[in-house]
Amino acid sequence: MNPMATIVPALLEEWMREYYFKTDIDIGSSGVESFSLGQIRKLLGITESELDNIVFDDSETLGGFGLRKAIAERYGNGDPERVIATHGSSEAIFLIMTALLNPGDEVLVLDPSYQQLFSIAKAVGCRLKFWPLRFENGFTPDVEEAKRLITDRTRMVVVNFPHNPTGASLTREQQEELVKATAAVGAYLVWDAAFAEITYDSAPLPDPVQYERCISMGTLSKSFGLPGLRVGWCLASANVLQRFAKLRDYTILHLSPLIELIAQRTIEQAPVVVGERLRQAYANLDILKMWCDEHREFVEWIPPRGGVCCFPRLRRISDVETFCHRLARSYGVLLVPGNCFNKPFHVRLGFGGATPKVMEGLSRFSNLLKVTAASAASAP
Repeated sequence: MNPMATIVPALLEEWMREYYFKTDIDIGSSGVESFSLGQIRKLLGITESELDNIVFDDSETLGGFGLRKAIAERYGNGDPERVIATHGSSEAIFLIMTALLNPGDEVLVLDPSYQQLFSIAKAVGCRLKFWPLRFENGFTPDVEEAKRLITDRTRMVVVNFPHNPTGASLTREQQEELVKATAAVGAYLVWDAAFAEITYDSAPLPDPVQYERCISMGTLSKSFGLPGLRVGWCLASANVLQRFAKLRDYTILHLSPLIELIAQRTIEQAPVVVGERLRQAYANLDILKMWCDEHREFVEWIPPRGGVCCFPRLRRISDVETFCHRLARSYGVLLVPGNCFNKPFHVRLGFGGATPKVMEGLSRFSNLLKVTAASAASAP
């Protein structure tokens, strides 16, 4: 049987499919507030005539040259031939796992982790090993533990920093240690930098493209507020990209030239776009810190070092998934239960949205916490 036909359900995507469009307030997503076309055109100076001059021809398999050049200059070594523009980071992950892995390969992934970063490898028939980020240790990555887990049998090391869902990250020195440990065994290093643009206590980490077998990924969905564009990318060797292209010939073929124009201009002016949402992220994080402090009897949390989500543990709530169902259905608030990341006592709380909506979402979350706790206390 084709192993991909038996791939396990994507729990986070199923949850989002059920509630993303049916709730009023979103404090479960991991990205910043989305821009409208009018807003992004104004920010980037895209004129009506530029849009009118786009011809809807096919684009190049690896992406239009202008877009790949912009990506290479901002995140890579300046060489557009080492870039593929993808249909979101989801396509990038699928291409990486299906083109480079074989049954029996050993793959090291973070725990908890975004499910696509390991379930495809598992469906291929790989042997998974987990590098845990422990709540008790403040979700601090233990690079020495990772180095012990990496062996001569390791085919691929898969990480995303800043991390989804915890907001944890590495120092520059830890990143260099991880690259060296991966290079020592000749494994691929998959560096998912979806949240790299938003950090709070240090400068963003660079993509470790100096390592030949590194495959770094990015997206416009998380830090840029453009999830509906469905634009991501991979930086990798030309040989690896050609393997991706052979798979793409059977799927999406290429991106739209309209999408590529907006994406190119966004990346060329990344500080302008990200700056708008980074200021909002700082303000919302301050609000979240105060809220968590006021709700210590219900919530234990580790402030994130980057990104716009965190992974608090709920207290006095016996069934977190049921609680999140009720929050969505009765209170109109999207919050992601931790079972989507195999951590049933946690929730993914996103604070990247419009500030008034984040505040309203936290207020409704607070109301249900108190109602649930009161109901439990009065039960016989």
